[in-house]
Amino acid sequence: MTSLLGLFNLGGGEIVLILALVLILFGARKLPELAKGLGQGIKEFKKASRESIDQISDKS
Repeated sequence: MTSLLGLFNLGGGEIVLILALVLILFGARKLPELAKGLGQGIKEFKKASRESIDQISDKS
């Protein structure tokens, strides 16, 4: 997680500001749905990247 924050050069204050804006824009009721969707998207991305790496290593 720290490498991701380093990539965007975000500090604690900026993260709090972004989270507050998301809360204001989407509301407290939508946040669990957004987090669930984000988690599923990350899970699918990792699975797809793992499968493509396996395919590449099988061809070698």
